[in-house]
Amino acid sequence: MKSSTMRLCLASASLMVLTACGPNAGESGSVITPAAEAQSNDGASGLSVSADVEAIHEGMLVMDTHLDTPAYFHTPDYDFSVRGSFEADGTHVDLPRMKEGGLDGGFWVIFTPQGPVDEASYHAARNSAVLRQMAIREMAAKYADDVELAFTAADAQRIADAGKRVVYQSMENAYPLGTDVSLLDTFYVGGLRMVSPAHFRNNQFADSATDVSGAKFGGLSPLGEELVQEANKLGMILDGSHASDETVYDMIELSTTPIILSHTGVDGVYDHFRNIPDELLMAVAEDGGVIQINAYSGYLEELHPSAERTEALEQLDAEYGSDYTSMDEATQKKYLEAREALNAKFPAPRSSFEKFMEHLLYALDKVGPDHVGMGADWDGGGGVDGMSDITFLPKVTAALLDAGYSEEDITKFWSGNMLRLLKAAEDARTSTLSSPGVLN
Repeated sequence: MKSSTMRLCLASASLMVLTACGPNAGESGSVITPAAEAQSNDGASGLSVSADVEAIHEGMLVMDTHLDTPAYFHTPDYDFSVRGSFEADGTHVDLPRMKEGGLDGGFWVIFTPQGPVDEASYHAARNSAVLRQMAIREMAAKYADDVELAFTAADAQRIADAGKRVVYQSMENAYPLGTDVSLLDTFYVGGLRMVSPAHFRNNQFADSATDVSGAKFGGLSPLGEELVQEANKLGMILDGSHASDETVYDMIELSTTPIILSHTGVDGVYDHFRNIPDELLMAVAEDGGVIQINAYSGYLEELHPSAERTEALEQLDAEYGSDYTSMDEATQKKYLEAREALNAKFPAPRSSFEKFMEHLLYALDKVGPDHVGMGADWDGGGGVDGMSDITFLPKVTAALLDAGYSEEDITKFWSGNMLRLLKAAEDARTSTLSSPGVLN
């Protein structure tokens, strides 16, 4: 358990960024330098790996379980069909880069920030989540020649074999469901196949790992228990990312199928509230579940912003306050614009590919290749020096091969483990609801 002293050093969690404040962890012993090392220029079109590694990577079904890219779908400056770059526009994922990096698809996220737990806020969050799901389905219809919605575990390989990219849907933060878990049925019909109970703060369903006020329920709330049961009935994967350790233990205990941590790190490398301790990591694995390692710099190691950035952030908070969720819509817009300008002028420090691999190899050392995958938090704050976007994914395959993992192991890592969980959830479902495809 994390101490109350450590909890107090958490920064405001109103945006997608948390300042890492846990103590530095010792070296895990899992340090890797790939034989096919990339050039250091992240602004190029990914890295160069050997032709053999490229062929191996391209021959695998490569999936990521946490793509926050739908947040861009209704913004004026993003076009899924046009190649962007992290250096130019801050994005990680688009169709050209998916092809370059060999990313076949994954879980595209319906994300809603945590707001007040009252009826008016529930309704606003519900509307936001419905529109986000509509945006994902619109994307699938607009680019039907290149992508396709996926509803079952078997869909992934079929879609990839047809030369298209795979679009599963997940919900990060069940907050938009309000107090009516039956609303999950509606999102299921729309294609939702994964759900997590909470995000940065406690809500009506569960305790969060990063709520500065401490535990509210000691894990799942009674409504959260209903959420787990409803997800099991529908055949959804339950996601423990962002949840407190106690919440994750409750999910393991209550769920009839194994759970996933779709984008998480390990305390054994860096002790942070968003990361999980060894005993919980092993409990997830012993239950058949999977941890997907993220590439969110602040969760990989302790980083120290420049004095200029710190001063600018303090000035921003003095002007707008630190509670994003309490701002009205117009103020939120101004705040986000000011924050974007600040980030451009004084970039946040980033972790490294080597530290990402340290988390990944530590988890593999502890629980083996049947229980580890990748959920890098692309377009949600992920990306590190040496792996700035999805064009660098072959570098991960190269590093795993160099560490001695077999192609069979790496195939499990990229997609086999998460598809196994989805199949298990499907097999255990009792609902008769189905999901229509997109009319093209």
